Amino acid sequence: MAINPRHSSILNLLQNFRQMSVAELTERLGVSQVTIRKDLSRLEELGLVQRSHGGARLAQSVTGMPSVSDREREHHAEKERIANRALELIQDGDSVCIDAGSTNSLLARHLRDLPLRVVTNSLDIVNALADAESISLSNLGGSFRREAGSFIGPMTIEALKNLRFDIAFVGATGFTAEGDFLTQNTIEGSVKRAILEASQRRVILADSSKFEARAFAKFASAELVDVLITDQRFEHGDLLRQQGIEVIIV
Repeated sequence: MAINPRHSSILNLLQNFRQMSVAELTERLGVSQVTIRKDLSRLEELGLVQRSHGGARLAQSVTGMPSVSDREREHHAEKERIANRALELIQDGDSVCIDAGSTNSLLARHLRDLPLRVVTNSLDIVNALADAESISLSNLGGSFRREAGSFIGPMTIEALKNLRFDIAFVGATGFTAEGDFLTQNTIEGSVKRAILEASQRRVILADSSKFEARAFAKFASAELVDVLITDQRFEHGDLLRQQGIEVIIV
């Protein structure tokens, strides 16, 4: 969410023109380039724009995103089955990274009694596991994206560079028959990709409604994903298996 009217004006301009330079924004808004650069830095921290050399573009779809709690209620039975099946992939003592998302939050609630090291960028997952005595819990930190309940941005990615996980669970807004995995926010997508790159086994949790769903940014191709867990309504598992992905249907 923009924190002042000028930020809203910048976002409106980027929606119309897709990408603009600092000089163009300065001319349109009648402020200094120093002010525009500060504005863009703040909007990038909020996950709303992505900086480029000399300018910026929108980091996410202009379509609003439901809250995590609202998304949990959508296809809830399928998400519960996916979370329960994901639990079977975890062994005692594993280091587990779980990114933000409705199905991932359901999975986290099943981990409370397991001896694990859990790392996450999700505020909901931190809250769910905060008092779980068997869990060694770490939050990746970064800039908080309230809409997704996630911490994202350069600080998050920098933290991931120094970590390695036995297994990671990542959500997706959409996925394709070609093995591309998508999200609504470019900066959040960069975090998802960094989580996958830091993990020995890489698992996507996505119910069948996400197949061929429209999304803004690609964060992974088939070579970066080991397993997809989805529900019985997904009828194209062979297409992804041909890309080298293990597909588990629940």
